[in-house]
Amino acid sequence: MTDIIIKTPEEIEKMRIAGRLAAEVLEMIEPHVKLGVTTEELDRICHDYIVNVQKAIPAPLNYHGFPKSICTSLNHQVCHGIPSSRKLKDGDIVNIDITVLKDEYHGDTSKMFFVGKPSIIAERLSRIAQECLYIGIKLVKPGTRLGDIGAAIQKHAESNGFSIVREYCGHGIGKIFHEDLQILHYGTAGTGEKLVPGMIFTIEPMVNAGKRFVKLLPDDWTVVTKDHSLSAQWEHTILVTDTGFDVLTKRKEEKI
Repeated sequence: MTDIIIKTPEEIEKMRIAGRLAAEVLEMIEPHVKLGVTTEELDRICHDYIVNVQKAIPAPLNYHGFPKSICTSLNHQVCHGIPSSRKLKDGDIVNIDITVLKDEYHGDTSKMFFVGKPSIIAERLSRIAQECLYIGIKLVKPGTRLGDIGAAIQKHAESNGFSIVREYCGHGIGKIFHEDLQILHYGTAGTGEKLVPGMIFTIEPMVNAGKRFVKLLPDDWTVVTKDHSLSAQWEHTILVTDTGFDVLTKRKEEKI
């Protein structure tokens, strides 16, 4: 067993607040994701909202040198895209990844947005990636093994003709942005750490329309698909309860 941090009831309450705030940022930014807006502008709107309205801290800013307050990953960008002066175009798909730090605890979540009308493949990829997340979440309960979650996510993606990125995974989260627990989105059922109540971690499958292989751009942050195929990702922060799971970053629109 690695140094997995089991949260106390007081810590869970703080994580609940941080998770709710992260979800609210995604709800707030939705109407701003439209044709012609730059991802830099989306970053500024989110930054101001987190700092001025939520009285919280955008955790990515200056995290290991990351220059912005949110991640915006467009089209074939898999994760950790840096907001820039590029304007959103019709048909773009973009993942917006939010991590809020409130009273020393983190809430981490992301979702896909469509700009204008997405292609059929983009819409399908995004939907399957979200289904992968929900399939993983619904397996969370005491006694489930991490391999069970990874195997189910991998099976759903691959049975729909897509691939799972393996270089990046979900993670334990709390006072520390990335705690020890690693949640792989592929694997073998019946293997890996057993879940116990009080664990909190993210599930965040990255699903590619083409092959699973990725590369890191020279900015040392942005990860893209090697074959330039589209990629989609959805993420939630999950608490293992005594009987199942609680999605700490659930948005109002969701029924999980």
